[in-house]
Amino acid sequence: MNFLRGVMGGQSAGPQHTEAETIQKLCDRVASSTLLDDRRNAVRALKSLSKKYRLEVGIQAMEHLIHVLQTDRSDSEIIGYALDTLYNIISNEEEEEVEENSTRQSEDLGSQFTEIFIKQQENVTLLLSLLEEFDFHVRWPGVKLLTSLLKQLGPQVQQIILVSPMGVSRLMDLLADSREVIRNDGVLLLQALTRSNGAIQKIVAFENAFERLLDIISEEGNSDGGIVVEDCLILLQNLLKNNNSNQNFFKEGSYIQRMKPWFEVGDENSGWSAQKVTNLHLMLQLVRVLVSPTNPPGATSSCQKAMFQCGLLQQLCTILMATGVPADILTETINTVSEVIRGCQINQDYFASVNAPSNPPRPAIVVLLMSMVNERQPFVLRCAVLYCFQCFLYKNQKGQGEIVSTLLPSTIDATGNSVSAGQLLCGGLFSTDSLSNWCAAVALAHALQENATQKEQLLRVQLATSIGNPPVSLLQQCTNILSQGSKIQTRVGLLMLLCTWLSNCPIAVTHFLHNSANVPFLTGQIAENLGEEEQLVQGLCALLLGISIYFNDNSLESYMKEKLKQLIEKRIGKENFIEKLGFISKHELYSRASQKPQPNFPSPEYMIFDHEFTKLVKELEGVITKAIYKSSEEDKKEEEVKKTLEQHDNIVTHYKNMIREQDLQLDELRQQVSTLKCQNEQLQTAVTQQVSQIQQHKDQYNLLKIQLGKDNQHQGSYSEGAQMNGIQPEEIGRLREEIEELKCNQELLQSQLTEKDSMIENLKSSQTSGTNEQSSAIVSARDSEQVAELKQELATLKSQLNSQSVEITKLQTEKQELLQKTEAFAKSVEVQGETETIIATKTTDVEGRLSALLQETKELKNEIKALSEERTAIKEQLDSSNSTIAILQTEKDKLELEITDSKKEQDDLLVLLADQDQKILSLKNKLKDLGHPVEEEDELESGDQEDEDDESEDPGKDLDHI
Repeated sequence: MNFLRGVMGGQSAGPQHTEAETIQKLCDRVASSTLLDDRRNAVRALKSLSKKYRLEVGIQAMEHLIHVLQTDRSDSEIIGYALDTLYNIISNEEEEEVEENSTRQSEDLGSQFTEIFIKQQENVTLLLSLLEEFDFHVRWPGVKLLTSLLKQLGPQVQQIILVSPMGVSRLMDLLADSREVIRNDGVLLLQALTRSNGAIQKIVAFENAFERLLDIISEEGNSDGGIVVEDCLILLQNLLKNNNSNQNFFKEGSYIQRMKPWFEVGDENSGWSAQKVTNLHLMLQLVRVLVSPTNPPGATSSCQKAMFQCGLLQQLCTILMATGVPADILTETINTVSEVIRGCQINQDYFASVNAPSNPPRPAIVVLLMSMVNERQPFVLRCAVLYCFQCFLYKNQKGQGEIVSTLLPSTIDATGNSVSAGQLLCGGLFSTDSLSNWCAAVALAHALQENATQKEQLLRVQLATSIGNPPVSLLQQCTNILSQGSKIQTRVGLLMLLCTWLSNCPIAVTHFLHNSANVPFLTGQIAENLGEEEQLVQGLCALLLGISIYFNDNSLESYMKEKLKQLIEKRIGKENFIEKLGFISKHELYSRASQKPQPNFPSPEYMIFDHEFTKLVKELEGVITKAIYKSSEEDKKEEEVKKTLEQHDNIVTHYKNMIREQDLQLDELRQQVSTLKCQNEQLQTAVTQQVSQIQQHKDQYNLLKIQLGKDNQHQGSYSEGAQMNGIQPEEIGRLREEIEELKCNQELLQSQLTEKDSMIENLKSSQTSGTNEQSSAIVSARDSEQVAELKQELATLKSQLNSQSVEITKLQTEKQELLQKTEAFAKSVEVQGETETIIATKTTDVEGRLSALLQETKELKNEIKALSEERTAIKEQLDSSNSTIAILQTEKDKLELEITDSKKEQDDLLVLLADQDQKILSLKNKLKDLGHPVEEEDELESGDQEDEDDESEDPGKDLDHI
């Protein structure tokens, strides 16, 4: 307040004394009047004065206006006047022109009044509660006032709203207001609220902001909409940019799929208004926010896959092919497609398959490269195409191979009807335009990035320089152009290409050194004292010479490592060489290029360094420096240590592979044991069921015996014979049924014995086929348990067979008794037949029955004989099973001995491995002492893994309209 009074007092063109008194009187009326109409009229008068006399009204009336907001909430009209007055005081937007001497003083009025208003946090909370009022005259000025507060002192107001209960939720309700004015101003309010505050951004996102904003964009016509669409897109960017949580929520909510209709622009040449261009530009930027290289790799990869699956990438490629697209939209679309495909194999394969709508169709990659090497195209467009090509080749060995293959002699089109990507790159590499030289060199370097195979393949490329002269290699042609003293940008591009090509490729180093003119040229360039512009070229020449030393396999006697070092010491000097090498990383454009992958330069002369090349320099600068200062003896020791390490690594790898194989075999054997356990449990269940069935049959047999004994006790002499004749056939039939059931049970037991024998054979085979000591030990332990269980089951089967044999013996005895009774009855019938004729007739019937009984008895005897033979066979099988068990026991003893031996061997092996690990550790320490970088074991293992390349054709797109 003191500051404001000072400003008011120092104001040269202040209001007249009467107007100041008027403002004072109005404030008194607001404070003291008891009638609502008087207070309302006074606040309305203050509103009318607040624009012209902003300072005076703010100083005298702010406290009274805040009091009105607290006490007169029932009257929406006076609340609206008070909010409008506060807005006029705080906002800087509607300031009228003032004289120069007071301009600087009035600029800070908004922030000063805002500071006074938010000093009491209850004022902001009060304003948030007023926004819940649906009345237009309250809600709309409240939205504008809170927006102005956020613009003046955003972080402080954000913090107050963040700690206010339901503060953000109340503001989110503005997006659902049916009145477009409030809804649109609510979007602007949320823009200011979410700026640079991750916590509020998360709350707004989880309050369903994405759904509401996308609905508004769709209702307004997507890219054809007005400024409301622009405001919604800016708010979406605030919520998503540098906020991984919201990006993940956006993807998980399937909101990426709803972005596809934004880019349905068609092929019309008209209809590109300035607002539509702005909207589409923001939409493309929003896509790039989700797939930015600075995001976590996992989040970017999932968004890239979602964009391909929903067809968003295809829609972007359609815009790329469309005619009549403005240049800035086309450039931004190329950049967007670049980041959507960067490092994503599926998207890169799709992009390679896109064809341009030309006759005949040409791959889009070829058409893009045509624009890149065409010096008449806009600079920003050429940078965008280079970035697209780099993203296409990023971690894409398949794409790198396809680009390099277009340069090889076997794949070049002999008819010359079509131009390949490789031919365009070579054409740009050797054109007269230095920017084309640089772009083509960087693009070709990306085709070789981290791909030793393609570096070797590119050595096969031969170029026809002129008619009648023999062809020269691409490598030699690059060095020839270097020696001709072309522009700095061209030489820097070629040196970056050569450094990338020769690094980690001893064969390419040998080819480079094979030309006797290359080393003298490099040493001559480094040794000269040139101006500042040439220092960068000298540094790159030093880097190339250092790569030729570090990756030299000493296959050329004249250019071995030691000789090259001696050459540097004599002609350049080691200190001077290292100093020239350091010029690269000290260059002002080096740090700029190392920040982002996208080549974003204000003008062509700033295109010096490539992002991936800065990584290579950072990696090689230190090791080259150490390699220069090493002596020949240290090099020999280092090579010996390397060989020893490689041998030990091979031994360790061998044993690791052996252990992996043993683990696999153990897993297989465990699965077999578990399968055998299941089978054994099933067999145990079957045996239990059989035992219960046999017990049931025993009970039935005992009941039949008891019934038969009772019937025999009640029989008389003649009547007993007649009754026996009536009952005996039924009893015999029952006995036959019992015998049939016993035969079935014996067959089931026989089949179970067969299964047990087969299981024993399987166990024997699994024991004998084991090649692994540890697995044999486990199997032998499992087999001993199985043998014990089989012994128990065999004993149970023996007891069951014995009980069945006893039952058969009893049945035979009972049949003999029945036969004796039948013969006695027959004799008594013959004695009576001599005296009585009636009985003779009955005797004839009895004889017929007896003959039938005798026949059935013979059949029963045959069946009993067959059962006894089966019993004998079962006994023989039991004997063989016992012998098998004895053999298994013997084998078990042998396996236990083998287990003991294998344990001793394993202990010896572990001791050997421990000694070897100790030796390796000591050797690695020696290497570290010598200054050689030593890779860890996990990195060595990960280095053995190679990604498999998917097969795909390489179609493209047409951009003749570019």
